Amino acid sequence: MERVCWPYFDPEYENLSQRINPPRVSIDNATCSDCTLVKVDSVNKPGILLEVVQVLTDLDLTISKAYISSDGGWFMDVFHVTDQQGNKLTDRKTIEDIEKALGPKSNILSTDGKSWTGKRVGVHSIGDYTAIELVGTDRPGLLSEISAVLANFHCNVVAAEVWTHNMRVACVVYINDDATCRAVDDPKRLSAMEEQLRNVLRGRDEDGKGACTSFSMGFTHTDRRLHQMMFADRDYEGGGVLEGDGIVSSRPIITVDRCEDKGYLLVNVRCKDRPKLLFDTVCTLTDMQYLVFHASIVSDGPYALQEYYIRHVDGCSLDPLGEKERVIKCMEAAIRRRVSEGLSLELCARDRVGLLSDVTRVLRENGLSVTRAGVTTVGDQAMNVFYVRDASGNPVDMKTIESLRQEIGHTMMLNVKKVPTNAEAPESSGWAKTSLSFGSLFERFLA
Repeated sequence: MERVCWPYFDPEYENLSQRINPPRVSIDNATCSDCTLVKVDSVNKPGILLEVVQVLTDLDLTISKAYISSDGGWFMDVFHVTDQQGNKLTDRKTIEDIEKALGPKSNILSTDGKSWTGKRVGVHSIGDYTAIELVGTDRPGLLSEISAVLANFHCNVVAAEVWTHNMRVACVVYINDDATCRAVDDPKRLSAMEEQLRNVLRGRDEDGKGACTSFSMGFTHTDRRLHQMMFADRDYEGGGVLEGDGIVSSRPIITVDRCEDKGYLLVNVRCKDRPKLLFDTVCTLTDMQYLVFHASIVSDGPYALQEYYIRHVDGCSLDPLGEKERVIKCMEAAIRRRVSEGLSLELCARDRVGLLSDVTRVLRENGLSVTRAGVTTVGDQAMNVFYVRDASGNPVDMKTIESLRQEIGHTMMLNVKKVPTNAEAPESSGWAKTSLSFGSLFERFLA
């Protein structure tokens, strides 16, 4: 038998450029007087921009400017960042976290998607948890019904994030067993819970169109997953006039043009600035299978200006008109998913099974609809934030807030904040904020 010889291929060859040129990160506090420059140089790979932006976003840093270039197989980014107070980065722990996540010893060039663990929506409870993902048609009182099902199964909600957009809802809920403080892993119990949650999501829609429930024992980056879920649910379709508290909201201005000589699509975005905006837009471009070759990001007062030069990952040129319209719709959806108008209610109370169910029931009974929510558990304290609107679309009456005070004010702190509805009045500039603190439990929480 004739012997066949194949040329030798070193399995380490593909990683040679990464080993010769490992990722580099520079933290520069000298160049600018009002911000810190975070410079990242690395061999390029699909999705690396999202990973870098995710790291900075998860560290609660504000990105005021960014310059991105990834032509020629090399990735070079410069980010102008500050902390939540608008100051330069001086905290050694934060700087070390950036260097660890993006520097030579990081795994941002790995292919397993686990380069940065990120935040787990503030999960600080002891023990394991089970993640539940829910997608369906939004309606007033839905979160109350979901949390009631979980309470009936004696599950404690240790963290959750809920988004609504275009009458669709997506949420990731982290639960554990009340008795063991560990993940719920009994197949029969999970199956029964899943059936009841699906019935809740179906509501009056008998065919349950779009209703989906799934369980996971593994880790997921919640904001990243919520974008994926809503994108897969095609929440960018439909829409129409955007309203908030009876006032027509300013829509983002998005244009898409072709650069025929370079083969790029040029995407320009102008909208009201807000935290995590860059993460949301980059997330959606990644979900749409686009590569960002160049980008410029600037926050100009209350507005953000973003410019992206992109190509589809497979290099194919799609139908020009249809492609442009889809990019515009998807980018607008990415911006709107996290936008909330009306009132935000911040509640702090001792954690217990059924707390979320009780609070959301009170909101429903007072005619309030939850448009976005965040649930966090720290030790024995539950800190919940609900963005609410009147279920009928009218401005929330302060008498309703007084009624809330009467019902839940004896056992928790209630903090009420009006969320702005226009770009000329950003959230940080003087909106009324009312703190209502009742009973003695909250003083014991802080002790």
